[in-house]
Amino acid sequence: MTSRAAAPSKAGAPGKPRGKAALRLWLLEGLPESSGKRQGPHGRPTENHHPASWWRVMCLTGLDYFSTLGYQPAIAALAAGVLAPLATIVLVLITLLGALPVYKRVARESPHGAGSIAMLERLLPRWWGKLFVLALLGFAATDFMITITLSGADATAHIIENPFAPAFLQGHNIGITLILIAGLAAVFLRGFKEAMSIAVVLVAVFLAMNLIVISVALTKVTQSPLLTADWWGALTTQHGSPFMIVAVALLVFPRLALGLSGFETGVAVMPQIKGRASDTHENPEGRIKGAHKLLTTAALIMSTFLITSSLATTILIPAAEFQPGGAANGRALAFLAHDLLGEGFGTAYDLSTIAILWFAGASAMAGLLNLVPRYLPRFGMAPEWAAAVRPLVLVFTAVAVLITIIFKADVDAQGGAYATGVLVLITSAAIAVTLSAKRKGEKKRAIGFGAVSLAFVYTTVANSIERPDGLKIAALFILGIVVVSLLSRMRRAFELRATSIRMDEAAISFVASINKDTIRIISHDPKTKSAAAYRRKLAHASYVNAMGNPQDVLFLEVIVDDSSDFETALEIHGITRHGFNILQVHASNVPNTIAAVLLHVRDTTGLIPHIYFRWNEGNPITNLLKFLFIGEGEIAPVTREVLREAEPDLMHRPWVHVG
Repeated sequence: MTSRAAAPSKAGAPGKPRGKAALRLWLLEGLPESSGKRQGPHGRPTENHHPASWWRVMCLTGLDYFSTLGYQPAIAALAAGVLAPLATIVLVLITLLGALPVYKRVARESPHGAGSIAMLERLLPRWWGKLFVLALLGFAATDFMITITLSGADATAHIIENPFAPAFLQGHNIGITLILIAGLAAVFLRGFKEAMSIAVVLVAVFLAMNLIVISVALTKVTQSPLLTADWWGALTTQHGSPFMIVAVALLVFPRLALGLSGFETGVAVMPQIKGRASDTHENPEGRIKGAHKLLTTAALIMSTFLITSSLATTILIPAAEFQPGGAANGRALAFLAHDLLGEGFGTAYDLSTIAILWFAGASAMAGLLNLVPRYLPRFGMAPEWAAAVRPLVLVFTAVAVLITIIFKADVDAQGGAYATGVLVLITSAAIAVTLSAKRKGEKKRAIGFGAVSLAFVYTTVANSIERPDGLKIAALFILGIVVVSLLSRMRRAFELRATSIRMDEAAISFVASINKDTIRIISHDPKTKSAAAYRRKLAHASYVNAMGNPQDVLFLEVIVDDSSDFETALEIHGITRHGFNILQVHASNVPNTIAAVLLHVRDTTGLIPHIYFRWNEGNPITNLLKFLFIGEGEIAPVTREVLREAEPDLMHRPWVHVG
């Protein structure tokens, strides 16, 4: 639907904008797609969008997932000590038997890049569903933001700890990390394009480097049985019986949850996966199978590297080196690369790690830039500038800078917050597929997914209790998102919210049958359907206004379905009840819908419609709150205000009569 707008003056064609106008134009350049049309954290459905093979997309996902090898073994050793390899095995089992089946189900039920958050949105409608989605967005923001800051901090550690690094870099972790984050922001401010080929090269080089380091390390382990004996002796001495070792490994596992990252991103990039020629929007079977291959292959590769790297680093590196200030803190495999293969290879390993960690931050930034506009504008819960990339980049960069300063660019200190975001998203996905299986009558699968959900709930709770900083950061993100969202929704309360309008044949016939120059419409509450109610409404309108022939009067009824929705497609149906012609439409609110219908009638007939209301009874503040949260309330004045903002020209604006 379009409405008339004041045409800009062409007198004295302005030159190139300068100053504030130029800055504003630059910031708001390249508005993204309409809400609900996005293709996930790493893609946009443009004419130049070309899906790729699943393994290439896996490398794109791997920027986040595989890059955790840069710091995961060190974090595991610091958290679990000699138990790190066994706790890592628990992590791998939960990955392969829990997270992987869950996300394969998510890929099947949400194949267009919306992920598990969209599944829960469908399962939990109305305001509670919206608030739940906002909370999940807070945890997702925690995940992505900490990915940026933690990856940058670990890249800094690899720079500083390299023996060829200049001495003046020592002690400047925060400054170097901020420079890396600023460089990341510069990429997006300039205009970020898909870096699929670069991702493939980075992942291939990084995994090859890790394969060499781990192979050499495990060879040394097998050639030095005393090292393995010392590790096993320390393990049995500290923890006693095998049952106790397994029990402690299960308890320590939540500290290793960083190794579960990447699954949510894996389903979010699904639209990038090339499907089959027979794929349809409703059933993209080829894309789904490609996503399953992506998730399975990535999980198997990562599981293999996690177990072998944890075993090698725990046995070969002294425990003291994992402590803060130690040479292996946050960079265990890099320590082995320098120690076992020399400074030259170690430096090459550092460079590959720095590159993939930096691009992991790019992946996370791209995720944020697409995740926020995917939901908030559709909910009416984002300022207008949130539809542009560059303002969001500046906001996210400022938050990343603040987090880096607060945590002093410390990898270990940020591990808890990162794990919290990852675990909450995986837990929500497990709950979503459990509810989905239950609703579809799949009892056995519902029980299985329910067990997985309980395991992730335990892990999330244990991680939050032991490392509450992640929960605190997520709570701040959630609070910020909710407050900004509600304020934005109030600010945008008087916008037209119809994404499209269509009248059926009966409605078109009702409007076309009016033989006067003025179309008169009476607003009516659909809850009162008696003949007497319609007669009273018509009599009141006729008493206050000159209505003319009652046969030329239409009634308009708006049925509110879900008031938490912001944008809706309007279908206007013509019905006859008690001899009266009625235009009936389902929507998320009354006044904005009435305004949209009036403008549509004007544009299709060329006539200015008149709408007739009665004043609402009750407290005006109560009515205002009812409008904001229930879609009803102050109907007459709000309809007039929506029309005033939508149509500045008084001569073309539909008339509002209130008696």
